[in-house]
Amino acid sequence: MISDATGETAQRLVQALEAQFPDQEFLEIRHPRVETAVDLQLAVERMKGRPAVVVYTLVEPELRATMRQLCRRAKLHYCDLLGHPIDAIARVSGQAARMTPGARPPLNDAYFRRISAIEFAVKFDDGIGAGLHDADIVLVGVSRTSKTPLSIYLGFLGYKAANVPLVNGIDPPPELYRIDPTKIVGLTIDASRLSEIRGERIRWMRGDPRYADLGEIYDELEYAQRIHRRLGCPVIEVSELSIEEISLRIVRLVTERRAEASAS
Repeated sequence: MISDATGETAQRLVQALEAQFPDQEFLEIRHPRVETAVDLQLAVERMKGRPAVVVYTLVEPELRATMRQLCRRAKLHYCDLLGHPIDAIARVSGQAARMTPGARPPLNDAYFRRISAIEFAVKFDDGIGAGLHDADIVLVGVSRTSKTPLSIYLGFLGYKAANVPLVNGIDPPPELYRIDPTKIVGLTIDASRLSEIRGERIRWMRGDPRYADLGEIYDELEYAQRIHRRLGCPVIEVSELSIEEISLRIVRLVTERRAEASAS
């Protein structure tokens, strides 16, 4: 991965590519802050004779052209992530690109809305405060179903997310039954997987062994299922899903339910 900035854009693509080849072992090498043809030459020298794929995000046309030439001479496969998209947008928009390496988008309303949503998630984590009415999304599930990281990630996407933990034998806050039901999403998880996760936490935190007891967990999940049914909310099984995947499903569910409610 070669970049004139941090290389984060190339990193995201590489991770998506690696997921498509689960049986292939990869070695990721990042070359950030590349500024000259000499920097490119040094990076290419490290790859010669190796089964390498070069993924680069270079803004300046001269550096992109040099990168192509170096890769062809070294017989390396390469992928220019920015060149064609920049040219395409310039043609369609009729505007010239700034050609500024490491350029960041302006601090606009969307940026400040995102920051506000992240702060909201932190403030109203685990049912703290009275943010259920103001939330865009409310997550409901037992402990260790990724409620907190999901709330933070949804905040990064611009959604104000609150979450309510379900504890067997303890009633959820009354507000949960008075808010707009279309914004509530339940979370559940495989009992054995939850026991593993909690067991790991106990080893680190030296907590109560009952927290990871499989029998106790089955009781908790059955209790959570009763609450979810009472709320009439959709439920997502999170055992084998990433935070990104779960978040997209949550947003889609809430959006669809609100559209259906408005239509009716």
